[in-house]
Amino acid sequence: MERANKAIVTLSLGQLEGTCQEGVFTFKGVPFARPPVGEWRWLPPQPVEPWQGVLQARQFGTTAPQNPMLLGSDLMGEPEPQSEDCLYLNIWSPGLDNKRRPVMVWIHGGAFSIGSGSSPMFEGSVLARRNDVVVVTVNYRLNLLGFLNLKEATDGKIPATGNEGLLDQVAALRWVQEHIAAFGGNPGNVTIMGESAGSMSIACLLTIPAAKGLYHKAILESGVGTTTMPLEKAAKVGRLLLEVTGISSDDIEALYALTVEQLLTAEIELRKRMALPWEPLRITVTAPVMDGEVMAQMPTQAIAMGVAKDIPMIVGSNLEEWKLFIIGEPNKEKIDRAQIVERLGYVIPPKHVEEIVERYYQARSQRGDDTSPLEMLSAINTDVMFRIPALQMIEAQQKHNPAVFNYLFTYKSPVFGGILGACHALEMGFVFATHDDLFCGTGPEADKMSEIIQDAWTSFARTDNPSCGALGDWAVYGDGRMTMILDTQCRLESALYEEERQAWDGVGNLSDILL
Repeated sequence: MERANKAIVTLSLGQLEGTCQEGVFTFKGVPFARPPVGEWRWLPPQPVEPWQGVLQARQFGTTAPQNPMLLGSDLMGEPEPQSEDCLYLNIWSPGLDNKRRPVMVWIHGGAFSIGSGSSPMFEGSVLARRNDVVVVTVNYRLNLLGFLNLKEATDGKIPATGNEGLLDQVAALRWVQEHIAAFGGNPGNVTIMGESAGSMSIACLLTIPAAKGLYHKAILESGVGTTTMPLEKAAKVGRLLLEVTGISSDDIEALYALTVEQLLTAEIELRKRMALPWEPLRITVTAPVMDGEVMAQMPTQAIAMGVAKDIPMIVGSNLEEWKLFIIGEPNKEKIDRAQIVERLGYVIPPKHVEEIVERYYQARSQRGDDTSPLEMLSAINTDVMFRIPALQMIEAQQKHNPAVFNYLFTYKSPVFGGILGACHALEMGFVFATHDDLFCGTGPEADKMSEIIQDAWTSFARTDNPSCGALGDWAVYGDGRMTMILDTQCRLESALYEEERQAWDGVGNLSDILL
């Protein structure tokens, strides 16, 4: 019902009061699990308890505790109120009716350390209204509260696997299955979509039994699970936390007594200790864990075995992902080829490094692309972290399901004189039509870019195929390695940047190598 900007829905849990503006019903700060506080810290999420009366859902809930990170405020908006009580989701719907619209659930990124579903960039009203879909954004526990394995460090006294943040996402998807019909959505047609750590989370959700049946298709933007930790490495992080805090492995009460502020301080110290030689701080020290309980295999390995064979996918990346991170690069003007070789040797077998760097140099030279050390570093890091793992996952999936669509987002931001290029995270503002002059750029071309992506993403959510009027036919990746270039002038190309792709053929699966 709608009355005086008021919208009320009745669920089996109780009544929710949201708002209705410009034809979109909005419900913010909806609890989808019990607050993970006190004795529930570091445990899997528990079902939310029913409430009496009408629960107000007119304001966003608190977000997961987090430290600020480079460019975090620019991408995620100004700092939001934080609390361990953070398991909330938000819903935008064109109608509280029985229309059974496609449901699109957004899982935010942020290196498993920052971000929220209530970031201004993810405001879902335009996407919902323009495309007649139901949009859901979710919070999940982050960093040392969501992805810290303590089971090994405490000999099981605290049974945290390091996948509690993933299980929060599963709990949100289960809530959507049970309740989204009341918001005009179809629980039988749920698309999960996300970017960076959100996309890496989706790669994990594709493989874990707990998430099976809770979604029906997936859109992965710039990330496919390459940061998933093997159990041994995750256990070391847990033990290092004990060292940093000075708490013994059997003093469980002291661990539970740590305040949020103490945990955030400890995370900064862990990021310092685990940094590579050129990093003042690691971007993240925690990530989903291949623990053998929640998740048994690396995502690409499991997908190669067919665990996601029923799921159509869009998988892609941005042309110049790494340019976002180069902004904060210390002494970037002093980077030379020798440093590129040294850095790459930390992440892939050193025997391959010289050949890869030379092949990138030759390929870029032949195309007339910039071969300066900084541009070379950006191009190689973009591929090693994002584009090549995405292609390897596509190739693993299409053996079981040909409905895999690849894209390369090449639209370049005009902000800051164009130094961002087609960088990491740039496409998100266009997905939600929240592009602005702080990051994405505005104007007719930006508006066109947003409409193109929205049309493709929602066509996929509705029909399993992203082909639409704005793009024409978007062919599956297939044997021709078909890739859709997403820009103001879109086009479908075969074997895109093939010279660089072939440089990795002898290296192996990057999702395994980057452990």
